[in-house]
Amino acid sequence: MKNIYRYLAALTILTAILFNMTGVQAGNKDRSGQAGAPELLINPWAGSAGWGGVNTANVRGVESMFGNIAGLAYVNKLELGFSQTSWLKGSGIGISNFGLGVRAGETGVIGLSVFSMNFGELDVTTTDQPDGTGATFKPSLLNFALAYSKSFSNSISAGLTIRIVSESIPDASAQGLCLDAGVMYVTGERDQAKFGIALRNLGPTMKFTGDGFSIKAFFQGNDNSISVFQRSESFELPTQLRIGASYDFYIGEMSRLTMAGNFTSNSFSKDQFGLGLEYGLKEILVLRAAYTYEDGITAGVDDPDRTNAYKGLSLGGTVEVPLSKKSDLKLGIDYAYQSTDNFRGTQVFGIRLKY
Repeated sequence: MKNIYRYLAALTILTAILFNMTGVQAGNKDRSGQAGAPELLINPWAGSAGWGGVNTANVRGVESMFGNIAGLAYVNKLELGFSQTSWLKGSGIGISNFGLGVRAGETGVIGLSVFSMNFGELDVTTTDQPDGTGATFKPSLLNFALAYSKSFSNSISAGLTIRIVSESIPDASAQGLCLDAGVMYVTGERDQAKFGIALRNLGPTMKFTGDGFSIKAFFQGNDNSISVFQRSESFELPTQLRIGASYDFYIGEMSRLTMAGNFTSNSFSKDQFGLGLEYGLKEILVLRAAYTYEDGITAGVDDPDRTNAYKGLSLGGTVEVPLSKKSDLKLGIDYAYQSTDNFRGTQVFGIRLKY
C-alpha cells in the first residue's frame, strides 16, 4: 500500500512538472481564446457530459478517452459507443463521435475514437463580394485517437492516448498531434473511494498552411502579377490538468449514490471546480447532476468577466439493460443537457454496447 501512495505522489509531481513545461500559465483568463483546436475541450460523451465532466476519478469504458484514459482499463471484453451532440443548440453545429474499446490480454485494453464536428455549408465571401459569391464550403474539424490502458493491480490503472488533430477548409489546413495521460486509484471494501489525475492535450504547436494564405500582387513598374504567400502564426493546444475524487454510498442492495468533485486547471482559460451527484438504481437507471464553477460564471452575458457560454449546470441520465440472459451483453442509452446563455443549451444523445 505504501508503494502505491508513493507512485501516486510521484505521478502527481511529474504531471505538474509536465504541465508547467508547456510554457503556459494555468487559469490565465487574459489568454482566453488564444489557444487553437478548442474542440479538444468539448466533451462529446453523453454519460460524462451529463455529470459536468466531474468523473475524472470514476469514468469507465470508451468515455474515458475524453475524461481520463485510465478508466478504459475497466472494459470487460468489448465496448462500442456512439454519440450525437447538438452543440449550443440554435447554432446549427453538430458533433458525431465514435469509440471502441477491446480487451488485449488480461490487464490491457486498446481504444479507438473518432470525433467529427459539422458546421453545415457556409457561404464563400471575398473582399469584392462580401455578401457571398454563390459558392459554399464545409469546414472540417476531426480528431482520431488511439489509446491503451492497463490495470497494474486491483487498485491502480493508467493509460496513454495519442490523438491526431485535423482542421481544414478547402484552401487551408492544419494538422497536429497531442497526448493524454491518466491514472486512477481505487480503494475500500467495495471499491467505493476513487482518485484520478488526467493530463490532456499536451503537444507541439499547430500551424495553418495552404493556398488561402496566398495573394496576387503587382510590383511597381511590372504589369505581371505574382503569388505572394503570407506566413501563418502558429498556435498552442489547450492543455489542461484534471484532478478528481469520488465516493460511492450504497443504499441497501439496490441503490447507489455517488458524490464526485473535480478541479480543472486550464492553460488558456479560467480554472474550474465541479461537484456532482449520481444516483443508480440496480445500475439499470442512473440519474446525474453537476455544477461547474469558474470565476465570473454568474455574471451577466455583457459582463467582461464572463468568458463562458455555459451557466455551469449539467443534467443527465442513463438506461442500461441486458440484451441476453446467457451473456453479459448490455445496451446503454445516455442523455445529457448543459445549460447555456444565448442558446438553448447543449444536448447529447448516446448509445453504447458492452460485452
